[in-house]
Amino acid sequence: MAARVFTDEQLIEALKTMTNAQAAKHFGVWTRTIEVRRAKLARKGWSPEHDMTKTVPDGFHLKGTSTLYDDEGKPKLQWVKTSIDHERQRELFMQAAEAMAAELPQVRSVMSPEKTLPHLMAVYPIGDAHIGMRAWGEETQGESWDMTRAVQVQCGAMAALVELAPAAEQAVIINLGDWFHADNMAGMTERSGHVMDLDGRYAKMIDVGMMVMRQCITSALKKHKTVRVINVVGNHDDTGALWMSVALRHTYENEPRVQVDRAPSAFHYIEFGKVLIGCHHGHTCKGERLPGVMAADQAQAWGRTEHRYWYLGHVHHQSVKEYAGVTVESFNTLTAKDAYAAFGGYRARQNMKCIVMHSEHGEVSRHTVSPEMLKGEAA
Repeated sequence: MAARVFTDEQLIEALKTMTNAQAAKHFGVWTRTIEVRRAKLARKGWSPEHDMTKTVPDGFHLKGTSTLYDDEGKPKLQWVKTSIDHERQRELFMQAAEAMAAELPQVRSVMSPEKTLPHLMAVYPIGDAHIGMRAWGEETQGESWDMTRAVQVQCGAMAALVELAPAAEQAVIINLGDWFHADNMAGMTERSGHVMDLDGRYAKMIDVGMMVMRQCITSALKKHKTVRVINVVGNHDDTGALWMSVALRHTYENEPRVQVDRAPSAFHYIEFGKVLIGCHHGHTCKGERLPGVMAADQAQAWGRTEHRYWYLGHVHHQSVKEYAGVTVESFNTLTAKDAYAAFGGYRARQNMKCIVMHSEHGEVSRHTVSPEMLKGEAA
């Protein structure tokens, strides 16, 4: 008998009158399949033999139940405790993002530059843009910051770096995480629940963030034949990085020169000739563990390559450490420090870099642009 696809509701209805073996025959599956599905239903709150007959909402799982029985041993009251099923909620979120992205406008393909250098790749790592952040200079002893300033600096720096870069055939824009300063309407981070200093509403932050990334892509397309975009999941924008990748992939569906990675992974990899680059925000895995992560995740690519790098964000300052076979580097941010960083004594330079990779020799040059370079005569 051919196996059938059946819902939890159909299975529950069948199990009200059937044994596991009878249900398996009814649906055309192995008895073990029914047993596994029944165990999952129990974790969702349905186990009649234990007086549990109500499943919890999708996106949650059962944490525990407390049942009060009467003198005759019949259930009188029941308390059901639930907790968030983070994996399932992420699946639901991605499905929603896919549906919303289908309504977004798409850009048309633009003319490719005539001459590019196939042996070069220009990498544009963007450290912690924190778009949506607000900072008051007198409080932070630095530059005041808002979304208007973020647009000026981020778009200006990207345009300047593209101008400085050679006409490499390939370009990679790496958002190293925390592109957005907050992750929900409440202006908080999803992971820690910290309330952020926001400049305006959440919807405005989304609009500005998408505009800035599209401008960065447009700048890169003027000089490079292909542009790959990687949005690394950060601790400030767990969901923001995911939906932005989905939205950008749909937006550039008709532009074959743009490739948007949308894997919801904490680790991303780029292989270019003898070069292997790993990308991670830096909040869930320490630098000393990353060489082993790369060797395990990319065993075959590790053997093919000679020049291996990890690019990280999160800490807002530059550090470079060489391990056996891999160099691990964290990058500065263009964004000014906020009140939290100022009061915590965190100090780092503001800049963004373009790193030029040679397919045979690895990194051969790099360019740096700071906010000061975008002002006055320097601009």
